[in-house]
Amino acid sequence: MTIDYLDGSAPADIEADICIVGAGPAGISMARAFIGTSVRVCLVESGGFAAEEINQQLCEGTSIGCPEFDPAISRLRIFGGTCKVWGGGCVPLSKSDFSQRHWIPYSGWPLSYADLEPHYDRARAFFQIEKHDFRDGSFLGDPSRPLIPFDVRKLVNQMFVSNRLHVGETYRGELERASNIRILLHANLVELKASPSGGSVREARIRSVGGRDGVVRARDYVLACGGIENARLLLLSNSVAPQGLGNDHDLVGRFFMDHPTGKLGTLVAKASHRVTRPYDRSRGEMLPEICLSDEVMAAHRLLNGRVRPLAMEGAVPMGIRALRGLRAAWRPSTLDEGSVLEQRIHAALTAKLRAELKCPSDDTFVMNSSVGVGSQWLQLGLGAGDIARALARKLSRKPTLKSDHVALMGYFEQAPNPDSRVLLGDDLDVLGQRKVCIDWQLTPLDRHSYRSAAMIFGTELAQACGGELRLEPWLSEGNDAVPQMRGTAHHMGTTRMADSPHDGVVDRHCRVHGIDNLHVAGSSVFPTAGWAFPTFTIVALSLRLAEHLRARLATSTSSVGP
Repeated sequence: MTIDYLDGSAPADIEADICIVGAGPAGISMARAFIGTSVRVCLVESGGFAAEEINQQLCEGTSIGCPEFDPAISRLRIFGGTCKVWGGGCVPLSKSDFSQRHWIPYSGWPLSYADLEPHYDRARAFFQIEKHDFRDGSFLGDPSRPLIPFDVRKLVNQMFVSNRLHVGETYRGELERASNIRILLHANLVELKASPSGGSVREARIRSVGGRDGVVRARDYVLACGGIENARLLLLSNSVAPQGLGNDHDLVGRFFMDHPTGKLGTLVAKASHRVTRPYDRSRGEMLPEICLSDEVMAAHRLLNGRVRPLAMEGAVPMGIRALRGLRAAWRPSTLDEGSVLEQRIHAALTAKLRAELKCPSDDTFVMNSSVGVGSQWLQLGLGAGDIARALARKLSRKPTLKSDHVALMGYFEQAPNPDSRVLLGDDLDVLGQRKVCIDWQLTPLDRHSYRSAAMIFGTELAQACGGELRLEPWLSEGNDAVPQMRGTAHHMGTTRMADSPHDGVVDRHCRVHGIDNLHVAGSSVFPTAGWAFPTFTIVALSLRLAEHLRARLATSTSSVGP
């Protein structure tokens, strides 16, 4: 059943056994785990089934850290969450990611890889990739092309599955048909109201952008709103605990992490295709990543990381420019508000990458060009030879255009840092709630990892293609140089998992320390991040939490409380 909270005829107050706040991959995978049971689930979502500008404005905030961070362009309020525009990478964390590494302060999970392995197995079914086997840190399978045989003491090839599953679209129907599941759209959590002692949550106060107020009362509550919003909502729940729920030790919002990424350097080589073609993402579902080995990370005291070699085109011939321009001009345009917003978020996430690589999109060429469609047809005819040569190269399995240099894009684990945090700002949103403020901070260990890994990646790849490595200037400017890094919308760490409330916000079962019936799902519980795309681990942890809550509710004789 679906209830739109903007509908005045819908009930203002709702009762359930479990209230899950957030209908992204974490919330949807948890709700599905209760289909067919007697447990009544209310899945609360801020947005609707399509993206809407007024809901998207609730993601706005400020940035006071370095690097700068815009919280508005990296999240999407919609049923299905930011998975609507995700890259689709599925890969598990490795055993070493869970372990305590003595050179990384605050590293180590209270869980092991073995604890999560059966839930990774179930996550494959959720993402509909059961045919692919996995091990710690990688999927198993043959890539479409032979990979570079690196010295495994330095670099390793790890495999991920490329999967563009739209979680909301895929599972909306079965959730709507489930008699024990209620989807509550356009309902924003404004506070988790605690008991006078602060030891439990009594109700979830909700509000629509139209000003309608109500509550959801449940036996258990789960925050599943992402690495930024989970922390913000705990801090906003301050009517009983002035510092916010779960924040007795000032840890909520701290240890904010992303996967910093940036251009590390350039390879100049005549045979650049030797390092780019094996790692081309245009073919196949099983795709490789070039990663640091455990040995080299320990030897050089590095954070985890990976590199992606990107072939960079030189001057684009007239015929190819005209062909690309016509293709972009004829591309069907979707003018509905939801599609425009989704495209805007996706464009914002890729804009900085294009700027770093100095490669404007085909759409930019069309919009900024003074050449009309008729003239492009003329250029297409005059450039027929260009197109024929490009087609011949493609048929011989070579890049469409010649490339004599390769951009090395690095993607890194971020060191857990208590000074990197999510705070409440002074500005208010349309609900009257304080907007988020991000203080994203990197450490000397982060900077050391970028410099050392750039040399390791670059040297090994240069040897593979007989090329010359040219590091980005900021990597050789000393420790005071500002890292030219940006985020990848992988928000983690702000409600980190630890056995002690002095070290983290939630315990190994994702329950908030000191609060009996409040749990957190998603990457905000990650103590460390590894290099892996987080969504596969998010779903595995959510399925593990759902299993724990099913067992917990099975022993309870009360369906609603406390």
